[in-house]
Amino acid sequence: MRFLLLALICLLSTPSFANPAKTQTTETADQLINANYSLFTKAFSELAPEVTGEIYTEDASYLSESQSKEIYYGRDSIVAIYQKFFDKIRSKKARIDIDFRILKRKMVGNSAIDTGYYLVRFYPAEETGEPVSEFAGKFVIGTQKVSSSRWSVTLDMNNRAEPSFYLNAKPVPNLYYGRQFSPLPDSKKTK
Repeated sequence: MRFLLLALICLLSTPSFANPAKTQTTETADQLINANYSLFTKAFSELAPEVTGEIYTEDASYLSESQSKEIYYGRDSIVAIYQKFFDKIRSKKARIDIDFRILKRKMVGNSAIDTGYYLVRFYPAEETGEPVSEFAGKFVIGTQKVSSSRWSVTLDMNNRAEPSFYLNAKPVPNLYYGRQFSPLPDSKKTK
């Protein structure tokens, strides 16, 4: 009887591939936070604003680099910003990529604040004959642990910076460092 009870306890506590809710996560907080940046790059490359909805908390705040824009509150408002931006890119038959380099992460309990640089590349439609262009910026992103397997963005704040800051940023152990965009030739660079 004792053996049967012990076997049952082991069975119930064993991770299950059929039931992910019972699977124990081995991802660290850094890995879970870093996953948001992969979602951002996916949203941009696919022009998929709904992917950004997976990143933000329902009550998130977004402060853009634009002096003429207000502070946006709430996931729906933030997703609408991305929808409008991606629709502009799509209407030009262009594509866009973004990448991030996190330089510092400050963790306090179930919250974290990342600072770093981003780089956005714009690829115009071939028929335009226009060159690839880019812009970059610096940012602060606050995240919060919302479950054992998810950290979501509660605050997103950014402004413009020279692309060289992104390009010259060095990797920091355990922090998202993204793809390795090569510098554009000076003649094709925009600020």
